[in-house]
Amino acid sequence: MDLHQALTTTGAVREFTDEPVPDDVLRRILDTARFAPSGGNRQAWRIVVVQDTTVRRRLRELYLDGWYQYRAMGAAGLVPWAPITDRAAEAEAAARAADMVPPPDRAGFAEQLDRVPVLLVLLADLRGLASVDRDLDRYTLVGGASIYPFAWSILLAAHEEGLGGVVTTMLVRQEAAVLEALGAPDGWVVAAAIALGRPARPRATRLRRAPVEEFARVDRFDGPSL
Repeated sequence: MDLHQALTTTGAVREFTDEPVPDDVLRRILDTARFAPSGGNRQAWRIVVVQDTTVRRRLRELYLDGWYQYRAMGAAGLVPWAPITDRAAEAEAAARAADMVPPPDRAGFAEQLDRVPVLLVLLADLRGLASVDRDLDRYTLVGGASIYPFAWSILLAAHEEGLGGVVTTMLVRQEAAVLEALGAPDGWVVAAAIALGRPARPRATRLRRAPVEEFARVDRFDGPSL
């Protein structure tokens, strides 16, 4: 596919067929994605390909803990864990997380995380990230610029192979337990989990996004639309 098609059709895929993804295909995907940009070309990432059934089930358990809180906050009209938010309303909503557990016949991506064809955990080395906003009196964001382009490149490369996937950060809520399950050393953090597989449904031919005039302004935050 051409670049324009790839960029406008690589949406999140959370439903997969049972078809396995051969290791050589996964290696090809990662071989392509490794050319993603990173600060200083330090490539401060590590991919753990999780194949062990016991570890997969453990990660699913850890994922669900945050997922039901996420759903409860969303149901209350909140952006879950937004850096600027009503913390009291957030806590009140999160306390209703148990109400978000679906019946077995309505289990979704989160409940079946251990059964996705490919489960990757993306780790980042804090010693290799030039987080220039580290000392600002606000939420730090910049370090991810050296990690998440790699995650996005994995999805693009997977699309080229006829696969789909999704990048999810929910496991960060249980980071210490995830790092222990994966045997990661000190200094490493969880950046994301990535699920890949053959899409169970036809892919969108074009994704829905805000038009350029809504987010591109000239000279000032409130300047005229581009």
